[in-house]
This record gives sequence, structure tokens and C-alpha cells, in this order.
Amino acid sequence: MYLSAIAAQTGGLSAFLGGFAATFLGTLLALNVKGRTGSLAIGFSVTSSVAFIVAVVGSTATVAALHPDGPAGRVGSAGFAQVVMSIGFVLGLYALLISLGLSGWSRSKGTGWTTSIAAALGIILVTGMVVSFG
Repeated sequence: MYLSAIAAQTGGLSAFLGGFAATFLGTLLALNVKGRTGSLAIGFSVTSSVAFIVAVVGSTATVAALHPDGPAGRVGSAGFAQVVMSIGFVLGLYALLISLGLSGWSRSKGTGWTTSIAAALGIILVTGMVVSFG
């Protein structure tokens, strides 16, 4: 029950953050962001979007495998799905934070420092939580 609840929560959060990452990607592309940091921000935004999609599918597979009314023998596949979900979620978080940190550099040095510091603080906090709960 616990793992199923965590997987459902992770899936919902991944869907939301994946939508945000995809919207952020669309904005970067629509603004025609140029330069190396712009390209990196776009690349990390794509990575984040894809990773969150993988996390949502892993979450769905985990919940399905653990459902009490599901087919017998499916519980064994929950382990792989949980690993895929977890890796996708964490990769998506880090890639999104990095893309947000890089995005300000396409505007100005001051904005770049602001977005980079905010992203770095986010990475530190996320890492602390992943390590303590992971």
C-alpha cells in the first residue's frame, strides 16, 4: 500500500513538472534563444520533459503491478518499474533545475547569476531530501 501511494504521488508530481518542463522548452524555442547556454538550457529542458514522461509511465506500471485486483505474478515487475520511476523523477528534477539556472544567462549576466544561484539552492535542497528519504 505504501509503495503504491508513493508511486501515485510521484506520478502526479511528474506529470505536473513534465508539463511545466515542456512549456518551458516551448518558451525557450519560441523566444529563439541562441548561444551555448541557450542550447544547454534547451537540452536540459528536453531531458527533463522526457525523464518526467518516463517517471509517469514507471509510476503507472508500479501502481498497476501492486494493485490487489491485478493479475497474479505482476508484483515482481513492480521493482523494475519503481527503479525506472525513481531514476526518471530524480533526473527530471535535476535537469529542470539546471535548465532554469541556465536560462537567465541568455538575458544578462545579472539575471544569469540570479537564476543560477536559485537553481543551485534548489539542487542542494533536492539532494538533501533525496539522500535523507531515498
